[in-house]
Amino acid sequence: MHTFDEQAEAIAQANIRYALERIRMDPPPLDGPIDAATLRERAGQTITAEGIGGERALKVFEEVLAPACISGDHPRYLSFIPAAPTEASILFDLVVGSSSFCANSWMEAAGAIFAENEALRWLSDLAGFPESSGGVFVSGGTAGNLSALVAARSAFRHRTGHQGRSAVLTSSGAHASIAQAGYVMDVDVMPVPGGPRLTGKDLTAFVAQLNKKDLARIFAVVGTSGTTNLGIIDDLEAIANICSAQDWWMHVDGAYGGAGLAAPSARPSFSGIERADSFIVDPHKWLFAPFDCCALLYRSPEHARTAHRQHGEYLEVLYDGEWNPSDYAHHLSRRARGLPFWFSLATHGTKAYSDAVETTISTTHAAARLIDDHPNCRLLAGPNLSIVVFERTGWTGADYDSWSEKLLASGDGFVVATRFEGKPALRFCIVNPNTSEADIAHILATL
Repeated sequence: MHTFDEQAEAIAQANIRYALERIRMDPPPLDGPIDAATLRERAGQTITAEGIGGERALKVFEEVLAPACISGDHPRYLSFIPAAPTEASILFDLVVGSSSFCANSWMEAAGAIFAENEALRWLSDLAGFPESSGGVFVSGGTAGNLSALVAARSAFRHRTGHQGRSAVLTSSGAHASIAQAGYVMDVDVMPVPGGPRLTGKDLTAFVAQLNKKDLARIFAVVGTSGTTNLGIIDDLEAIANICSAQDWWMHVDGAYGGAGLAAPSARPSFSGIERADSFIVDPHKWLFAPFDCCALLYRSPEHARTAHRQHGEYLEVLYDGEWNPSDYAHHLSRRARGLPFWFSLATHGTKAYSDAVETTISTTHAAARLIDDHPNCRLLAGPNLSIVVFERTGWTGADYDSWSEKLLASGDGFVVATRFEGKPALRFCIVNPNTSEADIAHILATL
């Protein structure tokens, strides 16, 4: 297994061939899920005592398993938050996988961490963070939000001595991972009453009615820069003012929408993010990196280091490292998941990234116009960043589900229903620069 012999050479050539063929597909097939019983029948027994061989394993993947997965980079994949990794980032992901280094410490992976930090610096500069800021790439927004809030609570406890059950304030439109972080941390997450956008007025009113005991246990406010469902950016400037007055940590969840910082047309909407104590953005969403990659950044990284550094005799040799990524999130061992993003940035330049994000925003505005002109559709929300929400008049939830299943089965697109103000609706999220106005028109024609 650990010798590069003729068999390994054959496996290498076959895997590289498959990867290149997949990258060259324009577009790739949408494909779709298959039930477990059918997959078992088609794949057969793959884990055996003697092995089935690399050729057979790849054949099963290529012919059975891959077609049972939806291609997130298809230009008409408009559900959830799609993906659109650049060819450069995908190819360099192969390099990262073949390099076999553990990027948790400067001692073990100084060069890789240096490159990751270059990419993090660009993101910090987009947000207006100081030169002293820094962070780490983690698996996704859930891990990033949890790690940031752990750092925030640690700083709160060191500053105040508070050891009881603490609390976080956020909006009703916050991502589900914020509530999940509260569950994991045994922290109360208090949604501020009001609309899907957290405003200074609503936050001030909510804080004013809290008793002294509740006020004393709040350690952070989580704002969102691009809600997952509607693409709404909270009033970050007002949130920053209130956090400053109360001495609360301000965290901004920009997992999806933070990429809009790269677009000059959208940048003014993020005013106030430069005053945050931490924020996240997922390059695997709207910044064209492969899964999985979330950038977590801190204004003052020492707070994160205090919270997250693990201690053990076997780790002491690492403590004096120049920059150890394991100190800045809830992890130790990690792959250098930021490297494909760095390589693509280095290859294409930041202007290409700004232009690509602007392209998707322009397509989203075109989609809103097409929806407005459609005789059977009504625009409900947006365009906000790269999201529009609309309804097909007269349809029930069952109608939406049936249409969505047929759309995917035909290979025409992947759009699932969401809910808007309690009622079923449709939603486009456009993060792929290859998604065209014609693609949008093609889907709308089925309505």
